[in-house]
Amino acid sequence: MKCLLQLFLINFVIATTSSVAAPKPNIIFVMADDMGWGQTGYRGHPILKTPNLDAMAANGLRFERFYAGNPVCSPTRASVLTGRSNDRTGVLSHGYALRLQEKTIAQALKGAGYVTGHFGKWHLGGFKGPGAPVLKDDPRSPGAFGFDEWVSLTNFFDQNPLMSRQGEIAEFSGDSSEVAVGEAVKFIEKHHSGDKPLFAIIWFGSPHSPFKALEADKAAFASLDKTSQDHYGELVALDRSVGTLRQKLRDHGLAENTLLVFNSDNGGLPGITPDTVGGLRGNKGTVYEGGLRVPGIMEWPAVIKPRITSYPACTVDLFPTVADILSLPDDVMIKPIDGISLKPLFAGEIGDRVKPLPFRFGTKAALTGVRYKLLTEDIGKGSFQLYDLQSDPKEKSDISAEQPAIYEQMKKELLAWNESVNASFAGKDYPEGKVSPPDPEPIDWTAHPSYQPYLAEWQKLWEYQPAKGKNKQKGKGKPTE
Repeated sequence: MKCLLQLFLINFVIATTSSVAAPKPNIIFVMADDMGWGQTGYRGHPILKTPNLDAMAANGLRFERFYAGNPVCSPTRASVLTGRSNDRTGVLSHGYALRLQEKTIAQALKGAGYVTGHFGKWHLGGFKGPGAPVLKDDPRSPGAFGFDEWVSLTNFFDQNPLMSRQGEIAEFSGDSSEVAVGEAVKFIEKHHSGDKPLFAIIWFGSPHSPFKALEADKAAFASLDKTSQDHYGELVALDRSVGTLRQKLRDHGLAENTLLVFNSDNGGLPGITPDTVGGLRGNKGTVYEGGLRVPGIMEWPAVIKPRITSYPACTVDLFPTVADILSLPDDVMIKPIDGISLKPLFAGEIGDRVKPLPFRFGTKAALTGVRYKLLTEDIGKGSFQLYDLQSDPKEKSDISAEQPAIYEQMKKELLAWNESVNASFAGKDYPEGKVSPPDPEPIDWTAHPSYQPYLAEWQKLWEYQPAKGKNKQKGKGKPTE
């Protein structure tokens, strides 16, 4: 009888222990602004050193083929939040507003018991121009899309920025990346000992123009032209900020069970020396590899085995991955989604990606598979190029004539996807079957009535003074965004 009792108690303990769910991971997404695929130390950049990103890459899953959802800013941000291609969500280009009918990862995680925060660049509220504090009554503030706390601006930002803490305007000192991480660290320190896991998004304003680095950060680049000095100096501060964040997670005992993701919002800029895209073709604004392929790292010490992978992944995969990790209900995302879960990749290589990655920016479009990539400068004209990314990663030789079967199949897939996106853009994915409220036209915040009370005072600040070429890419003659 005694033996039977002991056996019963052992089985009870085992059953009870196994039924206790593992603690939910903290989740932090970090995104650079205009950082190219070649701009890390771990990829062998000839001048720039990024020791903290290098350490993160060595301790996590480093993607050699990680793609931004779009070759410009706001659209990629929409893809992060929704798991959908940007045009489905109404975010056609920079400065377009994310539709209120979309479902975001912040809303899903808030519903799953997370405390949520956004820090830095927002650029999904419909405003153009250099970043201004997001106003309290903005109907498309981070708060409207599921963020409990936010310290945010409408667009890119630089040294000593004005920002908005849930609508309360505050002035900050220092490099913009350090300011954003500093606010995220406060969020972590406030909530890490509570009963809710953390979800934070940190969206840097660097190395977007206008370039304005701290003197110490650009000292190592004295041999470069002034624009390149400041550009690379901003990346030094950005890397240091990533180091601060990783160290704080360790200080609070959070690093082991935190999924930390780093990537850029689009490909690198032209006019910067040395090259920003690691020798790839194209830059920001193009659907060639240089405009879409970006640094990508996932670190989660408790789960991810450190290694380098050539598996193609994208910002549209982030929400589906998190939903899979947490077993979230299927209805947390608007369908169709364009991403897939990368969770199976955490334990080891899983073979070829079955679902290709599609991109659309204006008339430009592309479809990227495991080996081949189809692209067009004008999808309406029916002229396409085909590249073998394994033998020709710099996209020098169009092989559409040599591979007609692959060309026709990928063309068929891309055109079918394009029609699907057109239906989404028209609102067919929503319960109402239409877009409601209608999409607002993008507008410079300086022209919007809500900002008029602040205009006279803010335009005294260097970042808001009338553009005298400071927001223009070198040699390009037009603002970046």
